[in-house]
Amino acid sequence: MYTSKVSNLNFEVKRIEMIFAIRTIVGREEAVLDSLYNRAVKNNIPIKALMHPQEIKGYVFVEGELENVKELVKGVVNVRGLITTPVNVSELEKFLKPKESKIEVNLGDIIEVVSGPFKDTRGRVTRIDTIKREVTIEPLEVSVPIPITIPIEFVKNS
Repeated sequence: MYTSKVSNLNFEVKRIEMIFAIRTIVGREEAVLDSLYNRAVKNNIPIKALMHPQEIKGYVFVEGELENVKELVKGVVNVRGLITTPVNVSELEKFLKPKESKIEVNLGDIIEVVSGPFKDTRGRVTRIDTIKREVTIEPLEVSVPIPITIPIEFVKNS
C-alpha cells in the first residue's frame, strides 16, 4: 500500500511574468501607451514595462502576469485585443538595441540627401540628434534657407 507524506512538503508557487502583445489601431500606439500607463498607476496594477517599437505598427508590448495584463487592457480606447501567447524576448531584442550609425556626419558638413522627398538636395548640417538619429540641414540651392530635419540614413557626405 502506498502512503503519501505530501502534507510535510512546502510548495512555493512562483508566478511567471511574460511579455504580451496588445493589438491597437495603427497610429494610436502612443495614446494607448499613455492610457495603459495611467491605468496601471491609478489602479495599482503591477506591470513591469510598456514598450512600442516604432518599426512595429499596431502593436504595444507589456511585461507582466497574464491576469494583470488582461485587467490592464480591459476597456482601454484604441485597443483591439490582447494576444495571450507570450512573446519571446529574443524576438524583441533587435528593437531594444540602438541602431549603429555607419554615416559619419559633423556640424557644418555639406551633405547630399539620397532618399525621401528631398532626394538629390545638397545642404549644410546645422544640427545632429544622435538619439533620434536625425540631422537638420539648410539646403544650399534655395534663396531662403529653411531648416529640414531628416533621418541620418537618408544622407551621405558630398
